[in-house]
Amino acid sequence: MATQAVKVKNEESQSNAITGAAAGIGQKVTGTVQDTREFLHDVRVEMKQVTWPSREDVVSTTGVVIATVFFFGVFLTVVDWLVTLGVNRVFKIFGI
Repeated sequence: MATQAVKVKNEESQSNAITGAAAGIGQKVTGTVQDTREFLHDVRVEMKQVTWPSREDVVSTTGVVIATVFFFGVFLTVVDWLVTLGVNRVFKIFGI
């Protein structure tokens, strides 16, 4: 008898949970829309407070980045070439 009462109670709570979840979806969607609007408003406010770099700053830092990439590209090419020569020499010495 106690087992049947528990089963009936569980079945009732599951059906109520499903109905409650379905009713809560409308609230969640509304909340999500409100949250999205609030988030976008906060983003706009924060973006107005950003100090953007000038065109000259962007151009100069871009030049530094390009020069650095070029330097390290050449440097790593030379290092790779030297390591290849060294490994080939070791293989030649040991007859591999």
